[in-house]
Amino acid sequence: MSTSAPLRVLARRSAPSIRSKAPRSACTASYSSRSLAATPRRCNAAAASSIASSATRALSTTLPRRLASVDDSFDPNSIERESDEVDVCIVGGGPAGLSAAIRLKQLANENGNEDFRVLLLEKAGEIGAHILSGAVINPIAVKELFPDWLDETNENRFDNATPATSDTFRFLTQNKAVPLPPPPQMNNHGNYIVSLNQFTKWLGDRAEEVGVEVYPGFAASEVLYKPDGSVLGVATNDLGIGRNGKPKDSFERGMEFHARVTLFAEGCHGSLTKQVIKKFDLRRDSQHQTYGLGVKEVWEVQPEKFRKGEIVHSMGYPLPLDTYGGGWLYHFGDNLVSVGLVVALDYKNPWLSPYGEFQKMKQHPLYKSVLEGGKCISYGARALSEGGFQSIPKVAFPGGALIGDSAGFVNVPQVKGTHNAMRTGMLAAEAAWGALADGSEESIFLYDYEDSLRKSPVWKELKEVRNMRPSFQTPLGAVGGVMYSGLEAFVLKGRVPWTLKHRHTDYGATKHADSCPKIEYPKPDGKITFDILTSVSRTGTNHDEDEPVHLQVKDWDAHTQETWPDYKGLENRFCPAGVYEYVEDDSKPLGVRFQINAQNCIHCKTCDIKAPHQDINWAVPQGGEGPKYYMT
Repeated sequence: MSTSAPLRVLARRSAPSIRSKAPRSACTASYSSRSLAATPRRCNAAAASSIASSATRALSTTLPRRLASVDDSFDPNSIERESDEVDVCIVGGGPAGLSAAIRLKQLANENGNEDFRVLLLEKAGEIGAHILSGAVINPIAVKELFPDWLDETNENRFDNATPATSDTFRFLTQNKAVPLPPPPQMNNHGNYIVSLNQFTKWLGDRAEEVGVEVYPGFAASEVLYKPDGSVLGVATNDLGIGRNGKPKDSFERGMEFHARVTLFAEGCHGSLTKQVIKKFDLRRDSQHQTYGLGVKEVWEVQPEKFRKGEIVHSMGYPLPLDTYGGGWLYHFGDNLVSVGLVVALDYKNPWLSPYGEFQKMKQHPLYKSVLEGGKCISYGARALSEGGFQSIPKVAFPGGALIGDSAGFVNVPQVKGTHNAMRTGMLAAEAAWGALADGSEESIFLYDYEDSLRKSPVWKELKEVRNMRPSFQTPLGAVGGVMYSGLEAFVLKGRVPWTLKHRHTDYGATKHADSCPKIEYPKPDGKITFDILTSVSRTGTNHDEDEPVHLQVKDWDAHTQETWPDYKGLENRFCPAGVYEYVEDDSKPLGVRFQINAQNCIHCKTCDIKAPHQDINWAVPQGGEGPKYYMT
């Protein structure tokens, strides 16, 4: 694949230095009012330079604009974007994207084609910084990539895997924990508890070793198309645009990356993935996707309460009976515990707050007995795909493909998805390598990826459990869902001629506030439970105050008129980061003003999924911004 020599040299020379090495302690948070807009989080100069400047300036060839007048009518689109050509461009540096990149370069190196270019763009300031999961991983996929990933003789082994030692499953009432037999899908023998944040960083290092060009801090914001309609590649967003939409003197044009194959590995509900699904009608033979919101903390607990390798799952309290979800408690590392709650986003009551439910759950004796006396060291939240087999779209389209949770391969009953994300990335990589082997210049369609996916363990695994999650949406309700899921888990195992359907979208399931009981949440105690701003400060999140709001609502007043009367501030309650609020304002017709505190955003995507009128569009902010997760 031909490319501009100067850009190619720059890309290869820059790769090692682009990765941010800024220490976590370099950033501090300051929140002093109910409106965070006035007190945004800021990093010190060293951290900001490392995270933003080194990452996002490395490939720019646009001269900074200086001494621009206030009334300058300069149009950023008048500057042509620089471009680079690669063989494969991967959007997203999570387990799926990195696995695809590594497998491609392994194949290229094995075949003596070291000039085969694989470039990976990641919007986070460093690889792993936006990654959050439970996480208990099935090692089957990573063993295919690196058979010696845990071998003591391998100096590059992954050092932070805790073997699972026991499984416990409990049904919670307000004060009791009733033992239940763990379903076979929750058997974690041979699995490992990890920080997916750490694991992804490790994969990033392995990707660079085999020759992948890894660029954190580059936010792909636009899909590029050829004249024939196939995907040409992606473009990164412009930098130095003010909140008013006008270029600042620091303006730099984005850059285009053209590729024979573009793989989208953005994770759940990716902003570009939404576009290609719509353009190529990839859901024409599948159902809509459904989602859950996972809210998580990492604690350092007292040594006498630590039981390394223990895995606890719960269902029931504090969630209402008509709300699907469950909690977890994983003991890993050295006296560390991962504690979290997943709440299905098809919950009906708009007064419900997933964050508030999580705080309530921690006060249950099952959880409080472990956390009490410990210290919370990290917090985060992220939407995850729950639609399963019924919601898998077509994964290939002209010029590219969807991999990992961009397509939705989470096995909900297993509470796992990393192995499927990695495996689909590898399947797509092998299909791309085969399709590119003939050297044809025509647009490429990865037929082999669609075929190999259907023959893979991923397809078999998801088909077997396809009826469990939607069984909770039947007229039998939650109790019927539990009973049917037990029958599927222990007896039927998917060997039935029917496939249950998802009966509604997540946003469409929400009832009006006046028809639901109001939920009041206890005041945080500051020891086990915390207010939302304290939790946000533990995410390390950061956004420039003077940039366009990346949570796009066309008309804030129209949004208020449509949403407030029926849902009474739903956005404030579904957001786990305090981004949205309605502020009392007598000058407004309804007495409230809709406000977006974009600096708080931790990129969970819940707003884009749950907004009742689907009028909030989550778009990427400047590259390098967002959370900087630690041990999540």
